[in-house]
Amino acid sequence: MTVARPAYHVTELTVGQLSARSGVAVTALHFYESKGLIKSRRTPGNQRRYTRDTLRRISVIRVAQRMGIPLSTVAEALAELPEERTPNRDDWARLSQRWRADLNARIEQLLALRDGLEDCIGCGCLSVRDCPLTNPFDELGEEGPGPRRLLREPTGAATRGGRHRAPTEDPCGGTSPSCQGEAQDETQD
Repeated sequence: MTVARPAYHVTELTVGQLSARSGVAVTALHFYESKGLIKSRRTPGNQRRYTRDTLRRISVIRVAQRMGIPLSTVAEALAELPEERTPNRDDWARLSQRWRADLNARIEQLLALRDGLEDCIGCGCLSVRDCPLTNPFDELGEEGPGPRRLLREPTGAATRGGRHRAPTEDPCGGTSPSCQGEAQDETQD
Protein backbone atom coordinates (compact mmCIF):
# COMPACT_ATOMS: atom_id res chain seq x y z
CA MET A 1 0.00 0.00 0.00
CA THR A 2 1.42 3.35 -0.99
CA VAL A 3 0.93 6.17 1.49
CA ALA A 4 0.30 9.60 0.03
CA ARG A 5 2.81 12.01 1.45
CA PRO A 6 1.52 15.41 2.47
CA ALA A 7 2.79 18.26 0.33
CA TYR A 8 6.18 19.63 1.32
CA HIS A 9 4.76 22.97 2.40
CA VAL A 10 2.43 21.27 4.91
CA THR A 11 4.17 21.71 8.26
CA GLU A 12 1.76 19.73 10.44
CA LEU A 13 0.36 16.23 10.12
CA THR A 14 -2.95 14.83 11.31
CA VAL A 15 -2.85 11.75 13.51
CA GLY A 16 -3.98 9.68 10.50
CA GLN A 17 -1.20 11.06 8.29
CA LEU A 18 1.36 10.49 11.04
CA SER A 19 0.14 6.94 11.49
CA ALA A 20 0.27 6.21 7.77
CA ARG A 21 3.74 7.73 7.32
CA SER A 22 5.29 6.16 10.43
CA GLY A 23 3.61 2.75 10.23
CA VAL A 24 2.50 3.11 13.85
CA ALA A 25 -1.14 2.62 14.86
CA VAL A 26 -3.10 5.68 15.96
CA THR A 27 -3.61 4.09 19.38
CA ALA A 28 0.16 3.71 19.77
CA LEU A 29 0.63 7.37 18.83
CA HIS A 30 -1.86 8.36 21.50
CA PHE A 31 0.01 6.14 23.97
CA TYR A 32 3.37 7.73 23.04
CA GLU A 33 1.81 11.14 23.56
CA SER A 34 0.40 10.16 26.96
CA LYS A 35 3.92 9.11 28.00
CA GLY A 36 5.44 12.39 26.84
CA LEU A 37 7.39 10.83 23.98
CA ILE A 38 5.74 12.98 21.31
CA LYS A 39 3.68 16.16 21.43
CA SER A 40 0.80 17.60 19.48
CA ARG A 41 -1.17 20.76 19.49
CA ARG A 42 -4.95 20.93 19.35
CA THR A 43 -6.85 22.78 16.66
CA PRO A 44 -9.93 24.86 17.52
CA GLY A 45 -11.89 21.71 16.58
CA ASN A 46 -9.86 19.71 19.17
CA GLN A 47 -7.98 17.70 16.53
CA ARG A 48 -4.35 16.74 17.06
CA ARG A 49 -1.65 18.21 14.82
CA TYR A 50 1.95 17.02 14.86
CA THR A 51 5.00 18.79 13.48
CA ARG A 52 6.96 16.89 10.82
CA ASP A 53 9.92 16.27 13.14
CA THR A 54 7.62 13.90 15.06
CA LEU A 55 8.22 11.32 12.32
CA ARG A 56 11.90 11.15 13.21
CA ARG A 57 11.13 10.93 16.91
CA ILE A 58 8.80 8.01 16.26
CA SER A 59 11.57 6.27 14.34
CA VAL A 60 13.87 6.63 17.33
CA ILE A 61 11.17 5.32 19.66
CA ARG A 62 10.56 2.25 17.51
CA VAL A 63 14.26 1.44 17.13
CA ALA A 64 14.83 1.91 20.86
CA GLN A 65 11.90 -0.39 21.66
CA ARG A 66 13.34 -3.08 19.39
CA MET A 67 16.63 -2.80 21.28
CA GLY A 68 14.81 -3.20 24.59
CA ILE A 69 15.39 0.31 25.85
CA PRO A 70 12.64 1.22 28.32
CA LEU A 71 10.24 3.94 27.20
CA SER A 72 11.08 5.97 30.30
CA THR A 73 14.73 6.09 29.16
CA VAL A 74 13.63 7.03 25.65
CA ALA A 75 11.43 9.82 27.06
CA GLU A 76 14.36 11.24 29.06
CA ALA A 77 16.57 11.29 25.99
CA LEU A 78 13.91 12.78 23.71
CA ALA A 79 13.22 15.51 26.27
CA GLU A 80 16.76 16.76 25.67
CA LEU A 81 16.27 17.07 21.91
CA PRO A 82 15.27 20.44 20.49
CA GLU A 83 11.60 21.31 20.16
CA GLU A 84 9.99 22.32 16.86
CA ARG A 85 12.90 21.32 14.64
CA THR A 86 14.24 18.10 13.27
CA PRO A 87 17.19 16.98 15.37
CA ASN A 88 20.54 17.22 13.58
CA ARG A 89 23.56 14.90 13.56
CA ASP A 90 25.01 16.36 16.78
CA ASP A 91 21.69 15.93 18.57
CA TRP A 92 21.51 12.26 17.57
CA ALA A 93 25.16 11.68 18.49
CA ARG A 94 24.50 12.91 22.03
CA LEU A 95 21.42 10.72 22.29
CA SER A 96 23.15 7.58 21.00
CA GLN A 97 26.15 8.10 23.27
CA ARG A 98 23.86 7.91 26.30
CA TRP A 99 22.70 4.46 25.26
CA ARG A 100 26.06 2.99 24.19
CA ALA A 101 27.12 1.49 27.56
CA ASP A 102 23.65 0.05 28.17
CA LEU A 103 23.56 -1.49 24.69
CA ASN A 104 27.01 -3.01 25.13
CA ALA A 105 25.90 -4.58 28.43
CA ARG A 106 22.76 -5.94 26.75
CA ILE A 107 24.85 -7.42 23.93
CA GLU A 108 27.05 -9.21 26.49
CA GLN A 109 23.96 -10.58 28.27
CA LEU A 110 22.41 -11.76 25.01
CA LEU A 111 25.64 -13.47 23.93
CA ALA A 112 25.88 -15.25 27.28
CA LEU A 113 22.25 -16.30 27.05
CA ARG A 114 22.61 -17.49 23.47
CA ASP A 115 25.75 -19.49 24.21
CA GLY A 116 24.28 -21.00 27.36
CA LEU A 117 21.09 -22.07 25.62
CA GLU A 118 22.97 -23.39 22.62
CA ASP A 119 25.17 -25.54 24.83
CA CYS A 120 22.35 -26.75 27.02
CA ILE A 121 20.00 -27.62 24.18
CA GLY A 122 22.81 -28.91 21.97
CA CYS A 123 24.33 -31.06 24.72
CA GLY A 124 21.37 -33.41 24.92
CA CYS A 125 22.29 -34.79 28.34
CA LEU A 126 18.93 -33.84 29.82
CA SER A 127 20.54 -34.20 33.23
CA VAL A 128 18.52 -32.08 35.59
CA ARG A 129 20.57 -33.24 38.58
CA ASP A 130 24.07 -32.53 37.22
CA CYS A 131 23.62 -29.76 34.66
CA PRO A 132 25.45 -26.59 35.74
CA LEU A 133 22.54 -24.48 34.49
CA THR A 134 20.03 -25.85 36.97
CA ASN A 135 19.28 -24.39 40.37
CA PRO A 136 19.01 -27.30 42.82
CA PHE A 137 17.20 -26.51 46.06
CA ASP A 138 16.69 -22.94 44.81
CA GLU A 139 20.20 -21.98 45.95
CA LEU A 140 20.17 -18.90 43.73
CA GLY A 141 17.06 -17.65 45.53
CA GLU A 142 19.36 -16.33 48.26
CA GLU A 143 20.69 -13.77 45.73
CA GLY A 144 17.23 -12.31 45.22
CA PRO A 145 14.22 -12.62 42.89
CA GLY A 146 14.29 -13.12 39.14
CA PRO A 147 16.63 -14.93 36.75
CA ARG A 148 19.77 -14.67 38.90
CA ARG A 149 22.29 -15.98 36.35
CA LEU A 150 20.95 -13.67 33.70
CA LEU A 151 21.00 -10.65 36.00
CA ARG A 152 24.64 -11.09 36.97
CA GLU A 153 27.13 -8.63 35.55
CA PRO A 154 28.54 -9.84 32.22
CA THR A 155 32.18 -10.92 32.36
CA GLY A 156 33.04 -10.17 28.75
CA ALA A 157 32.62 -13.80 27.79
CA ALA A 158 29.78 -16.27 27.94
CA THR A 159 29.39 -17.73 31.41
CA ARG A 160 27.83 -20.89 32.74
CA GLY A 161 26.91 -21.31 36.32
CA GLY A 162 28.86 -18.21 37.29
CA ARG A 163 32.18 -19.38 35.86
CA HIS A 164 33.95 -18.90 32.54
CA ARG A 165 33.75 -21.90 30.23
CA ALA A 166 36.53 -22.34 27.73
CA PRO A 167 35.27 -23.09 24.21
CA THR A 168 37.09 -26.44 24.12
CA GLU A 169 35.30 -27.91 27.15
CA ASP A 170 32.46 -30.35 26.74
CA PRO A 171 28.94 -28.80 26.67
CA CYS A 172 28.17 -29.69 30.28
CA GLY A 173 31.36 -28.16 31.65
CA GLY A 174 32.72 -31.61 32.51
CA THR A 175 30.33 -32.03 35.44
CA SER A 176 27.58 -34.24 34.09
CA PRO A 177 28.14 -38.02 34.07
CA SER A 178 25.57 -38.33 31.29
CA CYS A 179 27.63 -35.97 29.12
CA GLN A 180 30.65 -38.17 29.80
CA GLY A 181 28.82 -41.21 28.47
CA GLU A 182 27.76 -42.71 31.80
CA ALA A 183 24.17 -43.87 32.20
CA GLN A 184 22.05 -41.98 34.66
CA ASP A 185 18.58 -42.59 36.00
CA GLU A 186 16.64 -39.30 35.77
CA THR A 187 13.53 -40.70 37.43
CA GLN A 188 15.03 -40.09 40.87
CA ASP A 189 14.74 -36.28 40.51
